[in-house]
Amino acid sequence: MPIYEFGCKDCGNEFEELVFSRDAVPPCPRCGSMQTEKLMSACASRVQGSGPDPEVLKNLSCGSGGG
Repeated sequence: MPIYEFGCKDCGNEFEELVFSRDAVPPCPRCGSMQTEKLMSACASRVQGSGPDPEVLKNLSCGSGGG
């Protein structure tokens, strides 16, 4: 049961939801709208070398930051 990120088309809220089916679309927890869509997640990856490039790191994020 993966956690997916969703965005509400009505109020713009972004949230994470544990779903039982890949096709499930939960209602928005803020406004209750069913006009939600699954969002594409972005995650940072580890690169070998002397250290991470600060310019690359500032453009990467994981999670939606929603509640």
